[in-house]
Amino acid sequence: MRLIQISDCHLRADPDARSRLGFPWRQLEAVMAHASRLRPDILLVTGDVSQDESPASYRMAAELFDGLGCPWFWFAGNHDHPEFMQELRPFHHELDLGDWRLLCLDSRVTGQAGGELGEEQLSELAQSLALSVELDPRPILLAMHHHPLSIGSDWMDALGLADRDALWETLRPYPQVRAVLCGHIHQAFTQFMPCGQGSVAVYGVPSTSDQFAPLSHDFAVDEAARPGLRVVDLDGEHLETWVERVTL
Repeated sequence: MRLIQISDCHLRADPDARSRLGFPWRQLEAVMAHASRLRPDILLVTGDVSQDESPASYRMAAELFDGLGCPWFWFAGNHDHPEFMQELRPFHHELDLGDWRLLCLDSRVTGQAGGELGEEQLSELAQSLALSVELDPRPILLAMHHHPLSIGSDWMDALGLADRDALWETLRPYPQVRAVLCGHIHQAFTQFMPCGQGSVAVYGVPSTSDQFAPLSHDFAVDEAARPGLRVVDLDGEHLETWVERVTL
């Protein structure tokens, strides 16, 4: 099973609109062409599809994703309009990845750049994980828009998951959770978070648009970094993942 993750497309209704460093629509087209050559089984889009929250930006993205020829799924980031997205493609809270399960969590908080899961969603997650111990012991991937731990960037960490400690406490009794995929940070990232008797891998992905400078105290873009995607290969209980950059 090959999953490709992309994130943070930041499209506008005008396909010729510029970002700080480039043209988001053209960059997304290049990333999707690269993704097609990797022959994915599934595409996961982890939020901030749009910058202007326009229906047209979501229609453009959905048509491009349809052309990949495999099932695709998305959820909202802090820049998104969830209702417009769901009119085109409903959100899914759980995906069957064969030997693995993928649980999608909603970290968006209306009107805020930072994220939060909230007590109700964390309680539902705990219940789902507890049931899976006996009923479905497959390893689990989590996916959310906001990053659930510090990435060493002061301004970005202030806009991460506000209830990250509660999330890790929720996950602590459940070693079947192996990894977390997130967007939001506009950069490649890997860190292993101690959790219970083991650890959980947290993977960030480059934006398909502009990249943020790693380890920056204040907001900064990385002018040298290219757009990219993350490949996740699942074989039995084994997970292998890497980032690929796209030349424009």
